Amino acid sequence: MPININQMSTVVHRLPITKARVNLGELVRRVNRNKEYFILEKDGIAVAGIMGAGELEDYLELRDPKVREHIRKSNIDYMAGRSRAAKDFLAELRVEAAMRKPVKKRPPSK
Repeated sequence: MPININQMSTVVHRLPITKARVNLGELVRRVNRNKEYFILEKDGIAVAGIMGAGELEDYLELRDPKVREHIRKSNIDYMAGRSRAAKDFLAELRVEAAMRKPVKKRPPSK
């Protein structure tokens, strides 16, 4: 039976590992296309989960102490008001890029 875990309509399905083995291709397709999750059970006990590779990589990266420290410092800066809206930052980058003179290419020497 599917379980809704938040408002983004993320769905977690629970199914026996034997059924998952028979339908593995379909499960992977649904994980990839629909961003669904699957919890695989053996004798009614959850033993493994299937999620998208990109999300798994993000999860593993967040376990890195260096990444967690960077996030902690960023949160402190944000709470102290040392941040700006992304649109303002992008506008600043566009101005800087427009101020740069394009490099003229010389014709090849003969």
